[in-house]
Amino acid sequence: MIIKKVAVIGAGTMGAGIAGQVANAGVEVWLLDLPTEGNTNALAERGLERLKGSGQPGLMSKEVESLIHIGNTRDDFGQLADCDWIAEAVVERLDIKKDLYRRIDSVCHDQAIISSNTSTIPISLLVEDMPKSFRQRFAITHFFNPVRFMHLLELVRGEDTDPAVIKILASFCEQQLGKGVVPCLDTPGFLGNRVGVFAIQCALHAAFDLGLDPSEADALFGRPMGIPKTGVFGLYDLIGIDLMSDVVQSLVNILPEGDAFHQEAEKIPLMIRMIENGQTGNKQGKGFYRDSKNGREVLSLEDESYSFSPRLNLALAEKAEKKGVQVLLADNSIHGQFAWRVLSRTLSYAASLIPEVGNDGLGIDDAMKLGYNWVKGPFELIDEIGVDLFIERLKADDMPVPIFLKEAAGSSFYRVENGELQIRELGASWKKIPRAENIIRFNEMRQTMTPRNSCASASWYDLDGIALVEFHCKANALDAESMEILDDAITHAEQDGMRGLIVHNDAQHFSCGVNLQGVRGFIERNDMDGLDSFLNHFQKTVHRLAIAKFPVVVAPVGMSLGGGFEVVLHAKEVICHANSVMGLVESVVGVVPGGGGCKETLYRWVEKLDCSEDISEACWKAFMNLGMGKTASSPVLAKEQVMLRDNDHFMMNRDSLLAQAIDAINNPVNQVAFNRPPLTLPGKPLFEKMVKWLKESHEKGLFMAHDVIVGTEMARIVTGGDVEPGTIWSEQDFFDAERRSFLTLASTAATKIRIETMLDDGSPIRN
Repeated sequence: MIIKKVAVIGAGTMGAGIAGQVANAGVEVWLLDLPTEGNTNALAERGLERLKGSGQPGLMSKEVESLIHIGNTRDDFGQLADCDWIAEAVVERLDIKKDLYRRIDSVCHDQAIISSNTSTIPISLLVEDMPKSFRQRFAITHFFNPVRFMHLLELVRGEDTDPAVIKILASFCEQQLGKGVVPCLDTPGFLGNRVGVFAIQCALHAAFDLGLDPSEADALFGRPMGIPKTGVFGLYDLIGIDLMSDVVQSLVNILPEGDAFHQEAEKIPLMIRMIENGQTGNKQGKGFYRDSKNGREVLSLEDESYSFSPRLNLALAEKAEKKGVQVLLADNSIHGQFAWRVLSRTLSYAASLIPEVGNDGLGIDDAMKLGYNWVKGPFELIDEIGVDLFIERLKADDMPVPIFLKEAAGSSFYRVENGELQIRELGASWKKIPRAENIIRFNEMRQTMTPRNSCASASWYDLDGIALVEFHCKANALDAESMEILDDAITHAEQDGMRGLIVHNDAQHFSCGVNLQGVRGFIERNDMDGLDSFLNHFQKTVHRLAIAKFPVVVAPVGMSLGGGFEVVLHAKEVICHANSVMGLVESVVGVVPGGGGCKETLYRWVEKLDCSEDISEACWKAFMNLGMGKTASSPVLAKEQVMLRDNDHFMMNRDSLLAQAIDAINNPVNQVAFNRPPLTLPGKPLFEKMVKWLKESHEKGLFMAHDVIVGTEMARIVTGGDVEPGTIWSEQDFFDAERRSFLTLASTAATKIRIETMLDDGSPIRN
């Protein structure tokens, strides 16, 4: 069966999010909720409005909104008659769900699939009163919030669920909704929340017991462990201390009495008082952290007072982030004790769940990486620590060693055998990691390969005659070494007659820009010649991508900003993820795009507007894009802003990017060469108009003083500045103009302050 029409019942955060993602996939969907007095569809309308929020918009564009029909469960229930999938996302009350299922069964067609988004009620209870024909078509589809952006979908089958139904749901959710589908047994908490919340609670109680400051705990329970930088206290604030406490209680209610989770779920008196006082996190403006005029303040866990917390410089955390968790475990300080307590309990708990939740650790690892954004899953972390060392330390602390962990003694949970990555199963057998044919995760493929050239910032590999360049440093910030690796890959692709080149990585973000620390270093040394040389090499390298005689594909995920986006801009074909965020944001830190971004933005507007005879309108468009630091939150919006070309396209599932990129190299039908002829500039008159507009906007309070200086340099590049109208510039002239303006701004005190505050405080000062 092909799913052509969907209904989502329940227009709360999760239901609306599911409906939004179905619409993003180009499928018609009805979003229903209870009728209300007056405006009967008010609840569904409210859900749709949430999807259009500016923070994390649930819709990729305004156009997909037309695929969402809103209604209520009284007047529009008949719409379910021809729906192929009906997803229930109502309140977690068994009686309400059962009543709803009976109504659905009386209306839907006999092939319709029904699922619940529940994470707390077993399938056996949900459908115990339903006929077998209904039970065979029922499953749990547990999405994570926000639905558009969270990759994980836990797909749970019941005892009577038809395998064909699971296959249809898995295919639709993976291929069309773009989810990483993890099959789960009908066990309490499934996989992601059961292990993820356990880890969070371990870190929370360890911090209280050991007397760590929240900022200390978050610095450790974050990037040093391969976990998002929010840490534990920051995450509680982000989700809401009250809501997170409810999640913990829900797991307490459904997990068996002997489960180790209960040891980490004891209520903390301070947090009870915080909830009572309305001190519940970011939504109330204060939780464990709060923002003040002096900066970010942190709550003392001892006297419950806030104080200014200077930027922590935990050398241990910084070292572990670079070299791995072994650094944390080798430390004998209180920080090392904290790390061992969290890791030992979390990883052994994950191992103890086998075979209750499955016969191997792949589902748990996938769930933690896709649902909690861990860099490595628990079993991958045990391999990194060393199975034998981990067992030895557990025994030294008189901690139990789970059976599945004992079986791995002297070995590992993952291995490469005959060129393929395999995973250990219970009973000491091995199997190839199962992935759909078009799903390739480079972090798995990489383990079976040796790079042709590598450094701390980047590597490149030979994929059977295709060069693949991977950026792999912090935030994938680009530096001289990154560009040298890219340059080397291009050279070898030319010399060795390779079929093409791909730039891709499997990190959370493709690249957040040029390494600002490196730029800061040039400025502090007053080495403007060195900075110019770096920019010149950057420009020449990305230009080589654009003019290469072989196919070039850049396949970005997450954020591609600043210099990272300038790499994307020079690809002959871009295959990006549907949630890719792109843009040239250099103006925020007081500089201009210096790697061809200004040049490329102008040329693309000239092409889009077809105005090569008079490029004035294109100059204005480019000037506004660059000066405002505009970003596009989806590929659809990126095309509207000429950040992508007509031949570029996107995939809903980020795990299918590499397979598509390889296919695009082998079948280069979408490759479009760059035509960058000389342009006739409008020159001084238009430049002066732009400068006047900047000054007037400053007088109106729209811009800060230095914004005018930065904007002036943007205008100078796209118009030619003080040159006479009719002056002709080549592509190289635009490259040169970018570097001149970049160096001019880098020499100003105001730009130095913006860069310093961005690096030291996490956001640039407005000046």
